[in-house]
Amino acid sequence: MDFTYQEQADIHIMFGRAFGNCVEARRLYHEAFPNRRVPHRTVFARVDRNLRETGTFQRQEVVGRPRNARTLALEERVLDRIEEDPSLSTRIIANQEGSSQSTVWRILHDMLLYPYHIQRVQALEERDFLPRVHSFNWLEENRVAFEILFTDEAGFTRNGIFNFHNNHLWTDENPHATVQKAHQQQFSLNVWTGIIDGHLKGPVFMPQRLNGQIYTIFLQNELPQILENLPLQLRAQMWFMHDGAPPHFSILAREHLNHAYQNRWIDRGGPVAWPPRSPDLNPLDFYLWGYLKQLVYSRPIPNIDVLRQRIKEGFQTIKNNPRILPRVHHNLIKRLRACRDANGNNFEHFL
Repeated sequence: MDFTYQEQADIHIMFGRAFGNCVEARRLYHEAFPNRRVPHRTVFARVDRNLRETGTFQRQEVVGRPRNARTLALEERVLDRIEEDPSLSTRIIANQEGSSQSTVWRILHDMLLYPYHIQRVQALEERDFLPRVHSFNWLEENRVAFEILFTDEAGFTRNGIFNFHNNHLWTDENPHATVQKAHQQQFSLNVWTGIIDGHLKGPVFMPQRLNGQIYTIFLQNELPQILENLPLQLRAQMWFMHDGAPPHFSILAREHLNHAYQNRWIDRGGPVAWPPRSPDLNPLDFYLWGYLKQLVYSRPIPNIDVLRQRIKEGFQTIKNNPRILPRVHHNLIKRLRACRDANGNNFEHFL
């Protein structure tokens, strides 16, 4: 049922008494007319705007489209559905209301409602909160955030994540282009990288099956060569960090780190612990790997040589942009502070 002219007049009066506050206007309306159907809060603003723009409470119907006619009753039903379930799509609401999707979209847009993406965040346990706050406090007290060499390995396979949503072929006839997937022949690469104060190291292609001995040999023989062109002062003050993967936690690896870095290495079994389940605090996880894989998987990969070359080109693209890595480290500080403000809980919605 649509609102009568008398009801719309009362809606407008209450909106004025509330000085444009829709929530307060709805409360005043309910108090004044307890036996009436109470409009959705945004109806008050809509009635006022319609009166100002057209000089009447009567809605201008769209000629020739009675099924999609926009009325106050339709607006209220659409808003009620959104209030009950904010995840509903405009297509579903339009089908339920017998209206068009564009009409539903315009109703929501006019009421200053916009679709926002849901963020995926790391699942945390309550016991994780305090260690995450302690990590920020330790970094702030020791001022070492820009002296940490964050390191990690990631796997790159043939079947990466390809996004073809915006891929088109502009031709005068349909070329019926296709893209192959689910290949029987598979290949993959294990890639190591490190990042410290605006310096990106790598890529280093590691064995697929990494164990403590192989990883320790890498730390002893290859890592020093990789870090040779770092400023001498930065190398002298550097902290080494990796995750708690089994090869990293091996006795051989820990003995080497204790000897090479003494008290200046971070993670499981080390002098300084890093909070578990915290990829949101590691620049390799919250930025580098995701961006690199976008570059690598921008086009299908036919063989392992192309995959290897695409990874190298992706690294070079990042290194050639002098603005990226400093901003990544500043984003790390921003994330650590947000984590502290959230008492160690998820904080992405504060950024």
